Amino acid sequence: MVDIDKANQEAISRLLSAQPILVGMGLAKDVIPDMGERSLLHAGPPIDWENMSGPMRGAVMAACLYEGWAETPEEAQKIAEKGDVCFDPCHHHHAVGPMAGVTSPNMPVFIVENGDRGNKAFCSMNEGLGKVMRMGAFSPEVIEHLKWMRHILYPNLQAGVKKAFDAQGGIDLKNIMAQSLHMGDEMHNRNKAGTSLFFRAIAPFLIEAAPDVGDLPDIFRFIDKNDHFFLNLAMAAAKASTEASHGVEGSSLVTTMARNGTEMGVRISGLGDQWFTCEAALPDVLLFPGFTKDDVNRDIGDSAIMETLGIGGFALAAAPAIVQFIGGTPEDAAKYTFEMYEITMTENNTYTIPSLNFRGTPTGIDVIKVVETGITPVLDTGAAHKEPGKGQAGAGIVRMPAEAFNKAAAAFVDKYLED
Repeated sequence: MVDIDKANQEAISRLLSAQPILVGMGLAKDVIPDMGERSLLHAGPPIDWENMSGPMRGAVMAACLYEGWAETPEEAQKIAEKGDVCFDPCHHHHAVGPMAGVTSPNMPVFIVENGDRGNKAFCSMNEGLGKVMRMGAFSPEVIEHLKWMRHILYPNLQAGVKKAFDAQGGIDLKNIMAQSLHMGDEMHNRNKAGTSLFFRAIAPFLIEAAPDVGDLPDIFRFIDKNDHFFLNLAMAAAKASTEASHGVEGSSLVTTMARNGTEMGVRISGLGDQWFTCEAALPDVLLFPGFTKDDVNRDIGDSAIMETLGIGGFALAAAPAIVQFIGGTPEDAAKYTFEMYEITMTENNTYTIPSLNFRGTPTGIDVIKVVETGITPVLDTGAAHKEPGKGQAGAGIVRMPAEAFNKAAAAFVDKYLED
């Protein structure tokens, strides 16, 4: 019989020992394993066009326009309907994507390597807030912005990252994330400190290596105005960390939580690559001006990888100012963190919360504890409009549905605990 406690100790050790480092950038088709020329990766568990939500469909249409596969949104929709592109979860390719998470072959991605075990993870660059592709928008302005990121931002940032790698072996993302928690970020919906620290880390190398220094003012302004820029880097860091703990025989550690706007799904370390899914939650969020609750789509995005790592919604006590963006009070934020200690295996040895006397964040979701306590993970989330093309409608807190965890726990018991 498998020793469950020992298996969980091994899995959580791998998670805590991970050392995510930004080592490079590249086009998705060149660096993401098994990414085809007509592949579109997406957030969450597997889904086909017929079952995709509005924001996911909008992001797919935007990707088809960006790639030049279609000239109009109508043509893009027909391409997707006919099956002329291959859809696959980002998680099946060691990648993650925020919100709709759509990643196409010619989109630039960050390459993050876990210095402890050598596994790599990938994520696109953050576009900013509002009407952006990841929120399902596909207007000409959205496509032009994506092209600016590909042709101006990417070559300069890639050169800076390469310079940093040559000079010092890359940029230590774990260190930035740990510092950010001490500066008021929770690393999901608040990345103000993380973005600032990354800007400080990369700016000298950008100046030294930029292929066109004339581009730098616009690049610096873009990163400066986009407080969420570091989120995608942190997501890749979290993916590199959690994936290292996947595949440990007998472990009940949750290594994947993800939503595609229709379903949410989880994967468990000791249960291989099987998804356990249920209907995605409907977030109750703080709405942006001009939107109503009826506009909000069901929960979407791979950014739940932050909570899977043990930060984001699990570290809300570190970020009292987050309530200005997601609603609630600082006391509410702290309560969520204390609640998450009930369903996790340990406290983080690097990510700590100053207001809790530097107590480690709740880390390592145990699917058995989730079912036994009836407490499900709390996530920070953005909310996309349920119609394609509308963009972001708000942001807030969402509670993960219990059904997916119940299914996973039942499968775990069947495999490891029944005589």
